[in-house]
Amino acid sequence: MKAIVVVLLFSPLILSVSGCVTQTNNANRPGSPASTSVSPAPLPETRNASLAEVAVTFPVLDAFFASGDEFKKELQTKAGLTDEQIEKLRNVAREETASLREDVSGDYSGSTTAARQLARQRVEEIVGADKALRVFEVVREKWGSAGGENATGEEGSLPPTPNSIPSDTRIVVNSPAYRMDVFQNGELIKSYKIGIGYPEFPLPTGLRNASVIIFNPTWTPPDEPWVESPSSKVKVGQKIAAGSKLNPLGLLKIPIGLPSLIHGGKSAAKLGTFASHGCVGLTDALAEDFAKLLARIGGSSLSGAEIAAFKKNRYETKQVKLAEPIPVELRYETIVAEDGKLHIYRDVYELNTNTEEKLRAVLEANGVKLEDLSEAERRQVLDALEQMATNAAGKPTEGETKTEPSPKAKSGRVTRSVKGKKEVVIEIAALKGKGYPEWRRSKTERGMRNARMRNARIRNADL
Repeated sequence: MKAIVVVLLFSPLILSVSGCVTQTNNANRPGSPASTSVSPAPLPETRNASLAEVAVTFPVLDAFFASGDEFKKELQTKAGLTDEQIEKLRNVAREETASLREDVSGDYSGSTTAARQLARQRVEEIVGADKALRVFEVVREKWGSAGGENATGEEGSLPPTPNSIPSDTRIVVNSPAYRMDVFQNGELIKSYKIGIGYPEFPLPTGLRNASVIIFNPTWTPPDEPWVESPSSKVKVGQKIAAGSKLNPLGLLKIPIGLPSLIHGGKSAAKLGTFASHGCVGLTDALAEDFAKLLARIGGSSLSGAEIAAFKKNRYETKQVKLAEPIPVELRYETIVAEDGKLHIYRDVYELNTNTEEKLRAVLEANGVKLEDLSEAERRQVLDALEQMATNAAGKPTEGETKTEPSPKAKSGRVTRSVKGKKEVVIEIAALKGKGYPEWRRSKTERGMRNARMRNARIRNADL
């Protein structure tokens, strides 16, 4: 077991990149020097994929534009965009993202499909249908693998088999299940309930890496429109100290590649729902528990005493480097088989995943056919698929396979919560002893649950 590496952070780069969306580089704003466009690379076969599989929204585009010149260069070389087209896309992404405002009342005002359709239509208006697909593919590739030090070397690919159980050591995040699992040598050792990105700021899918844990991170609100919402108490560029109540990152953050983090700072009420602008959110208690486990499986030691020392001085930012980077697999699976049960989750990002075809794939991965189910089981499952093939607002999801521009979609406030059931669980006899591992609750979660139960008993006794 290698010793832990603790380094005081003075790097301006580390201090400036924060939150779930990268801070904007003003040098990349309109008016900065433009470079020459080049001929695009050949169109790959994945161009025939449905647009539901290339879930690009304007906030996602805006985040990549804010990340630096590399994205601009890729749009030139891979999508064949001119400098003028790139500047127009940058401006539109900025304007449309600016129209999103968080609604503190919790009303349902938008959907991932509407956000994707708006992006699709506006991008096609600027660059044409063919180049628009190239733009979406550039974002999909970049979003899936994250690149840089967070790349896995596996080109961002996910396992071809649904509900795949890792045989190595890695983190698995399944967004619609609001669940994060820790596997060590193929064994599930802990599970965590998480908050996920708003539908307009969805979590990506693909493989990333976690290589460092940053305790007491500072936060500089990025030059993004959501920072300037009417309810915001911070300003763009205003450095928020570690430990401040205005710092949304909480005790720690773990970068997993643009534009996402795993971080603390969330209330328990935000677990199991939308909670961020494209990040995995935990309470500080769960983030601390997860950090200790991540350090251990990453070949470093991180004791409770060391964390206590970090917590004692909340205004001092420090980092813990993992001896071995840990893969982070970001999935979107709404149909999951677990030891005699079939979990069907709400299609909150509207990727049209609750279909009979997907159901058959999950069953067949476990050696079961739909026809093997009893008539009552089939009826229950198909009814559940229809019920859960709805977005956060409870409206049906139909995917996006059209090649013609959709009607003009309207942008609105960020969708903050899910209306109605989030999942349906059905007992399936043929799945007994098969499927993905069941939830492994951490000691911290058990303690929190027991505390809630004790408090409830006390309140009931007082009544």
